[in-house]
Amino acid sequence: MNRIFFVFVLLVILFVEPCASKLIQTQNNDKNSPARVVNIINFIRQSEPRIEAITEDVLYNTVVQQYRLLIKYDMPGTFLLQYDALINPKYQSLLKDSVEKKIEVGAWWEITQPHVEAAGLKWRGQYSWDWHANVGFATGYSPAEREKLVDAYMEKFKSIFGKYPATVGSWFIDAHTLAYMYEKYHIVGSCNCRDQIGTDGYTLWGGYWNNAYYPSRKNAYMPAQHSKMQIPVPVFRMLGSDPIYQYDSGLGSDVQGVETLEPVFPGKGADRGWVNYYFQSTFVSPALNLSYAQTGQENSFTWPRMKDGLQLQIPILDSLRKKGTIRLETLETTSKWFKKRFPVTPPTAVTALNDYRNEGNKTVWYNSRYYRANLLWKNNSFRFRDIHFFDEKMESTYLKKAGTSTQCVFKTLPVVDGFEWSTANDIAGLYLIEIDQNGKSSEVLCGDPVVVNLPNNILKVEWTEKSLNTTFIALFYENHFEIKTTNPNKKYTWALELRTNPKAELPFVSINNNLIKARFNNFNYLIRCDEGTISSPKKKGNVVFRLIPSAKNKIVFNCAMRK
Repeated sequence: MNRIFFVFVLLVILFVEPCASKLIQTQNNDKNSPARVVNIINFIRQSEPRIEAITEDVLYNTVVQQYRLLIKYDMPGTFLLQYDALINPKYQSLLKDSVEKKIEVGAWWEITQPHVEAAGLKWRGQYSWDWHANVGFATGYSPAEREKLVDAYMEKFKSIFGKYPATVGSWFIDAHTLAYMYEKYHIVGSCNCRDQIGTDGYTLWGGYWNNAYYPSRKNAYMPAQHSKMQIPVPVFRMLGSDPIYQYDSGLGSDVQGVETLEPVFPGKGADRGWVNYYFQSTFVSPALNLSYAQTGQENSFTWPRMKDGLQLQIPILDSLRKKGTIRLETLETTSKWFKKRFPVTPPTAVTALNDYRNEGNKTVWYNSRYYRANLLWKNNSFRFRDIHFFDEKMESTYLKKAGTSTQCVFKTLPVVDGFEWSTANDIAGLYLIEIDQNGKSSEVLCGDPVVVNLPNNILKVEWTEKSLNTTFIALFYENHFEIKTTNPNKKYTWALELRTNPKAELPFVSINNNLIKARFNNFNYLIRCDEGTISSPKKKGNVVFRLIPSAKNKIVFNCAMRK
């Protein structure tokens, strides 16, 4: 991303060779096997006004080297052109025979001065490319202006390449622009930024973690629940977030760090140990329907900075492709497959059962069109680190008017937020506790999880309470999840307890026996226990509520109740 000025402090890590046979227990039949797909996406800017040494020639040479690397390995890839690069004859010449070389050319939707002027609008930026949200992105323009920007780009692209682009990428894009591109120019796919808080002034939080989703017609960041309300353009999450460590990076601050597959970062996308850990999580560990990764880099980072990372990753991907472990495709090819395979957003999962830092962490992410949930084990401790609900009726603030701030914020509906409701010392989450006969509570000591993808898109996660040998099972369905025990111990009652920073701004309006009413960004939503009860403490503190299991030792958490 645009992190030229972002200061990173990264630890040098030791390489630990993953061992899939020890880490994974899952069903491996054709019916339930997920697609493991990689897109190599490089996006192209014509200028970099922030650093004088990054000239147009440096930017162009970076793309040439990226292009040559793909040709060397006979790999499909996608290059996305910003408008100012699109009109440069050098890039046109380089990419003109891309189809014959399995390379897709599409659009990168950061707005530049030549683009704005081609659309008959007035440029408001400080430079010919200005990265601030109210100038450099479609959200900074009115819906009518957005349509003019789309028309200008599409006609110019067609005049050069003889057709309209099939895919359009951006760090973030609004629903009006995306729907207009689909309805008038028939784009088939898109991509946007990973979840992050504050990086470059862009916050995207609570969305469909990794993989791809169909966005709501009212909010391009929000997955739709029904086909009539979705823009039929799959949006793929970019950059390859570390499933364990990205979420908590920068915990207690307003800006997250970067823990991604991007090849410019030492200790992450440029480190063999981390890359092997990430590829194991994405291409080997249990998953549902689709397990997706995007690599590549914008040319602003320049070839010397990304060379080592790309030259590390590409041969590994080539080997995995030849073994049949992954499908290596253009964004267009993957988008068409996704649309053919899934009429609505499918459930997916991301699991990391091997901690490359050896700190005892394991995690499971589950996504559906109704919600996302994240489970985290740290040594013997367990908690739901995150639960966010999705509602297609929640309208983005950018849908009908231009954003005026240099920042940009897209969020979904929080139920558990382990980052924004935490401080460095008060870690928010839905903790698994045991309550003895005297009412004293303590955390349940949990063993390692076993993850199984069951038929009908059900994800099963099972683990054992260490001291009393009670087995817990979590089952994730599209519209709800349940937690139960198969051999409960009569010496205690278990529960899930939401703890937060006492000063956290929470969305909960009222809490009763089985229903929580919540309100976030002026939008009302409901959280309900279909089985089990909800209790709220009389004294204020870091405990917000408890989910108490039913007589059957089960909690059923409804994630689709809207009224």
